[in-house]
Amino acid sequence: MFREFLFVSLLYLGTKSVDGLQRWGTQFGQAPVLERFFWRTVDFAYPDEASRKMAMMKGEFIPENALPVGIEIWRNKLFVTVPRWRNGIPATLNYISLDTNRGGSPKLTPYPNWAQNKAGACGSAITTAYRIHADVCDRLWVLDTGTIGIGNTTIQACPYTLNVFDLTTDKILRQYRLRAEDINMNTFIANIAVDLGKGGCDDAFAYMSDELGYGLIVYSWEQNKSWRLTHSYFMPDPLAGDYNIGGINFQWGEEGVFGMSLSPIAANGYRTLFFHPLSSRREFAVSTRILRDENLSQDSYHEFQVLPERGPLGHCTSSIMDENGLQFFNLIDQNAVGCWNSALPYAPENHAVVARHDEAMIFPADVKVNRGLLWIISDRMPVFLLSTLNYTDVNFRILTIPVRDAIAGTVCENVSPWGYVSNSLWWES
Repeated sequence: MFREFLFVSLLYLGTKSVDGLQRWGTQFGQAPVLERFFWRTVDFAYPDEASRKMAMMKGEFIPENALPVGIEIWRNKLFVTVPRWRNGIPATLNYISLDTNRGGSPKLTPYPNWAQNKAGACGSAITTAYRIHADVCDRLWVLDTGTIGIGNTTIQACPYTLNVFDLTTDKILRQYRLRAEDINMNTFIANIAVDLGKGGCDDAFAYMSDELGYGLIVYSWEQNKSWRLTHSYFMPDPLAGDYNIGGINFQWGEEGVFGMSLSPIAANGYRTLFFHPLSSRREFAVSTRILRDENLSQDSYHEFQVLPERGPLGHCTSSIMDENGLQFFNLIDQNAVGCWNSALPYAPENHAVVARHDEAMIFPADVKVNRGLLWIISDRMPVFLLSTLNYTDVNFRILTIPVRDAIAGTVCENVSPWGYVSNSLWWES
């Protein structure tokens, strides 16, 4: 349905390796990456130009302060989140209509409206959203961190609240405020994974990774209840806190559990949650059979599995696994996206790089798969936070690659003669 896009550019990624980079399975994807949208600075779809100018005059909109970090796709909407790390962010949860925008630098439309994006309007609006999820039941899961600012400037304006929207009506189906026991003084949650079981739309669980508080919060839709897990695997690796991205050397030594992805449902009726701390080069895994049971989850240390390291340049932000068991993960050290076919053991020789570009993919911040299309947002986040972006350059991009093209010729290419991998994961066989 997207082949009719006119205003896109092709970024042809070469296969030549760079000194110091590991060759993932000694194979590299050959497919061109489509640059769907790009921005020097982000703009918002105000009702009229007078409203926009008034917002800028009041300091309610400061274009240079907006950094997009998360994406999600549902039907004709491409959602884009912009956290309120600095002043002048008029809306944190936004979308782009894919019907009317076929490229270029479209303005972001607040979702579901302006009023429900008002900062600090606890209970009636979303203050700050990061990564979000749309499920097959046409629900959009959005965790509002309730925060304004970042690091030492952070203000907890509202409580952490899970908001679930009905995408067919744009109405909130449910709001759930995290319990005091779910968080701690260091809590920072920027990722969510949603697990739908065999029992239909009510058989839903959300997993929220506490990056700086080193925990995992589980929410049950049916029980309307949450609980918290702790594990040493949620903590950062003290040897993996040094980064070199976008020409900047910096240390993020405190960054714990961050990216998550869920496998297809296995023969036992459960999925596997894969996760990794940001300051780590290793993946971990646990069955959702453990996470879904509050009692089991509290005494589950040995149920968690350690998987091999990705390699020396293996820092990873977001990850996603599609319905065929293909995992894609953002390799921020390499300006790249990697893949793993879960029909094979998790090991560097079974990984591949499907896309890399040293200009267009500086800090891939989020990745999604929708209808066989891989979506990536890159945003130069370290430059934004630690230096100054050049606003005459393109700083933010949303890119796509068809999944089949991305994995073609790599070790991730489907091993089944029918073009699909088994729903039984390798360690469960």
